[in-house]
Amino acid sequence: MTLSSWLPAAVGLLVTAALAWAAVVLARRRTAALTAAGVAVPDGRRAYLGVGLTIAGVGVLAIAAAGPAAMVPVPRTAGTVILAVDVSNSMGADDVAPTRLAAAQRAARAFVAAQPDSVDIGVVAFERGALTTARPDADHSVALKAIDRLKITGGTSLGTAITASLSAITGKQVAVGRDGTAPDIGYWPSATIVMFSDGQNQGADVERAATVAQRAGVHVHTVGVGTTAGAAVKVDGYHLQTSLDEDTLTSIARTTGGAYHPASDTTRLDGIADTIDLRLTVSDEPLPLAGGLIGLALALLTAGAALNVLRSGRVI
Repeated sequence: MTLSSWLPAAVGLLVTAALAWAAVVLARRRTAALTAAGVAVPDGRRAYLGVGLTIAGVGVLAIAAAGPAAMVPVPRTAGTVILAVDVSNSMGADDVAPTRLAAAQRAARAFVAAQPDSVDIGVVAFERGALTTARPDADHSVALKAIDRLKITGGTSLGTAITASLSAITGKQVAVGRDGTAPDIGYWPSATIVMFSDGQNQGADVERAATVAQRAGVHVHTVGVGTTAGAAVKVDGYHLQTSLDEDTLTSIARTTGGAYHPASDTTRLDGIADTIDLRLTVSDEPLPLAGGLIGLALALLTAGAALNVLRSGRVI
């Protein structure tokens, strides 16, 4: 709760304290006056119970005005999707208008928009290295902003893209050993990697990285961006010919149990979430308490008013 939400509560509690103080002072003065006049004084606790309940009701209303909430564990079914987007130099080719990267971003945004809230989405940008630009999150706007920030740089390593995506899924560093050994990262069937790339690869260990994903139960769906005819792209003053390598992307998908999709047919990607084994997770979510407190306050005010009417014929 913010300071502005507590302000009306603080004012209300001060008013409540002032009312309680005034009630005590008036009760003592009345008792003293009756005693001086030789009039028997009734049991003060019973006589002023109605006033006390009324003041308590005002205090509870003041607390409700702050909008208090309790954090409670709420179970939900969820899956994880990592969007691995190629940002290498070859993605600057214009055989897909306006560029391959722009086309990949467009397809990635469409994919995010089609996913249900039960799927956490993260983003990994890769070239020879890879960087997690957005960790898996149920707030899909985080992934969309990360996609919009992608820029072209460097070469391409599809193996690094897979291991970096697995790192984002598991929350720990995943890498193929220098001797080619594949690490055991456990079983993650509730996770999927969707790779947007032209398939051009300048790194090693693609097959081993795909094997790591396959053993972990993580499907890698690949999206081919570009054309087999290809186009020239300017890198460091040189014009290099680059074309879509569908064979490499298809091999990665088949190894991990995923599927290859051309970027021109991204509507078929919408069903990927249906293939994910959703897991049961528990997250803390705020439970508003204001409604219950208002109900309690009304009950106290009603009881106080009833007692005051029965005792004196007045509400207060």
